[in-house]
Amino acid sequence: MRKFFTITAVIATTGLAACGDNNLQRAAVGGAIGCAAGEVIANGRCVEGAVVGAGVGVLTN
Repeated sequence: MRKFFTITAVIATTGLAACGDNNLQRAAVGGAIGCAAGEVIANGRCVEGAVVGAGVGVLTN
């Protein structure tokens, strides 16, 4: 089940991060999704998830 949430979070981050017009918007969307994923998957690790999500959002172009 944990693998399912991880894969879903990665797909959602990748898909939604590409919706922004610039890097700042993609970083914000990725950070929000990463925070939610960190809370669910890693039991309260919102900050770490947000950092990873924002990084993926910036790198996804």
